[in-house]
Amino acid sequence: MQKVHYKIDPWKIIEKDFDSSKVKASESIFSLGNGFMGQRANFEEHYSGTTFQGSYIGGIYYPDKTKVGWWKNGYPEYFAKVLNSPSWIGIHINVNSFPLDLNKCLEVSNFKRILDMKSGIYIRSFEAQLTQSSRIAVEVKRFLSMDKNELGVINYKIKSLQGKSKLTIESFIDGNIKNEDSNWSDPFWKHRGSVCSQDLILLNSQTLKTKFDIATYAQTELLNHSGQRLSKFNFSEKEFRVSQTKEHDLNELEHCTILKYGGYINGLNHNRNKFEKIAENTVKYASEKGFKTLEDDHRKVWLEIWDQSDIEIVGDDKAQQGIRFNIFQLNQTYDGRDSRLNIGPKGFTGEKYGGSTYWDTEAYCLPFYMATKSHKVARNLLKYRYDHLEKAIENAEKLGFKNGSALYPMVTMNGEECHNEWEITFEEIHRNGAIAYAIFNYERFTGDLTYIPEMGLEVLIAISRFWAERVNYSENKKAYVILGVTGPNEYENNVNNNWYTNYLAQWCLQYTTKEILKIKKMHPQHWNRIKEKVSWQESEIDKWNQIATQIHFPRHPENNIFLQQDGFLDKTIIPASSIDKSERPINQHWSWDRILRSPFIKQADVLQGLYLFEENFDYEFIKKHFDFYEPLTVHESSLSACVHSILASRLGRIEKAYLLYLRTSRLDLDDYNKEVEEGLHITSMAGTWMSLVQGFGGVRIINDQLHIDSILPKSWEKYNFKINYRNTSINVEVDKKKVNIIHSNPSLAIYCHGELVKI
Repeated sequence: MQKVHYKIDPWKIIEKDFDSSKVKASESIFSLGNGFMGQRANFEEHYSGTTFQGSYIGGIYYPDKTKVGWWKNGYPEYFAKVLNSPSWIGIHINVNSFPLDLNKCLEVSNFKRILDMKSGIYIRSFEAQLTQSSRIAVEVKRFLSMDKNELGVINYKIKSLQGKSKLTIESFIDGNIKNEDSNWSDPFWKHRGSVCSQDLILLNSQTLKTKFDIATYAQTELLNHSGQRLSKFNFSEKEFRVSQTKEHDLNELEHCTILKYGGYINGLNHNRNKFEKIAENTVKYASEKGFKTLEDDHRKVWLEIWDQSDIEIVGDDKAQQGIRFNIFQLNQTYDGRDSRLNIGPKGFTGEKYGGSTYWDTEAYCLPFYMATKSHKVARNLLKYRYDHLEKAIENAEKLGFKNGSALYPMVTMNGEECHNEWEITFEEIHRNGAIAYAIFNYERFTGDLTYIPEMGLEVLIAISRFWAERVNYSENKKAYVILGVTGPNEYENNVNNNWYTNYLAQWCLQYTTKEILKIKKMHPQHWNRIKEKVSWQESEIDKWNQIATQIHFPRHPENNIFLQQDGFLDKTIIPASSIDKSERPINQHWSWDRILRSPFIKQADVLQGLYLFEENFDYEFIKKHFDFYEPLTVHESSLSACVHSILASRLGRIEKAYLLYLRTSRLDLDDYNKEVEEGLHITSMAGTWMSLVQGFGGVRIINDQLHIDSILPKSWEKYNFKINYRNTSINVEVDKKKVNIIHSNPSLAIYCHGELVKI
């Protein structure tokens, strides 16, 4: 059982007592975002202890030059990275000439952080003994507005608890920021100018190479003990640090409040010549509205979000807190309004994985956004891939593919591959299949029949052309094979005939053929446009059918089991339970050579395919594969536990499913992988939602019909969730006696435990 650091609460994340060893981890846990920008929960005041300062803006990145020892043809020249941006949150305080620094105070007491997930408000409070004769209390509220996404707000209240306190306040923007994950320690930003006045501080910046323009802005107000606004701040500038400063005296037990409004103006959305005027209007708007009204407007948006996306669990607060934390972070990371943006594995909470887009989006994130928001949000995720189709074709051309074949990147910001580990970048080609499956999954769930003829079919054709070129015919096997790949299990590299990859290739060729025939018949005008654009040859379908019907699938010679790859049985098959606990996780204790020769599986691989295509296999077949592969799985990917939990639910192994659900839902809260200080696992959080809705909730589509086959973990009294299925909001309530399915569409057919449900 994992040790719990944060107090268990259904709607809040609560940390009590100051622990300098937990600061970086808590900066991740209490992170804020609003889909446009995000920031780690760094202290506003100076902190000299270990910290990871991070503020990020959606869509702003830098092409950091690749750093490898041996260059290979086809390597991307850069790794695109989300940029640590100029920080606007700084409020440094001197009390009687002594700097407020929790790392150097004589005593820090009554320290408390609260992340109120219902309202999206972050609260921090503490008392600090600075000297023998000086003690203060601080309470801070902070949020990034969900109502006005270019605006963040800080309410910083200071109270003098012992004697008089002479405060020196510096509220500033800091442009001296670097990424922690920089390959060469290069500067990523060029600062182009500033505004420094009583009414506004602003720093104009541009990224090197990519030339993204942003303005970081802020304005500060000071309210006295009675709530009266005091005269304006002084201002100064030094080395890309733009400051507003003020002195203020507090008598014992008096308090004052610093209000700070700040954020970013993004050149993706605005002309840089208008940055200053936009910032002026924004801080004027914020000041006139005031903190309380801005907070209320922000809360209202969160209430609307929770109304559709909340999952309520009764009887298990640990499980409840876990799922709400995951849902909260997903909604902070992406709102779906801008199809140029996507979802990085760490979201706005850290720099690992570069903040880039992976196959996680299609395989794990799409179902969450598809079911909890308007279908337009999920459509924008698919539009992102359509808009990058030409880049995907270029990526394939760099590797020698022709005729419009597309290989979507493993890692990308702009559609161009920017990952530089050979065994992942060029061998983990199953990501192409994840994108094709997402198109299929989107249409069947939303009922939107416009995406495929308008955009999706071009993507499917380009992906299918890639599969047709990537296979080769084996005279030995009398079948088509796919050599030199890495499946979802990255603890096997450069293997032949990974079952999951081969199955996706077969399915994709068959599915694309089906869609071509359908579009020809139903949308001839779209087909005429598409066939001209892609230089379609009718003979391609014949070739695809030949490959699909003759593709090789490795099988166990005795049992009716698909093998993960051709040589899997050459390994010594022993369970993961045989690994000494002192050697876990193996990726931190074993050599890579030893891992590659072991039978141990990082995450679902064959089981990933059985999860996606469950309706193609019967119960006994899935059970046999689960019993073979799950004991070999070390779950050292954040994406692992959710798929196994879903399959365990469908096999009726509720306790196993529950334990795996807890692991995925509390992965960051309980820091299972001892790495939460690097940032949160945002994309796996979508898998957590799947493990509840698709696992325990039993939501799936079979033969184009919605099925809900819910089960109830024994520690839960009941649970409920909503899904937006084909523009109908469906509320599912499950308790120990029954399943209630509530919606308002009498024409909608839903099956519950195999029986047709009618209103």
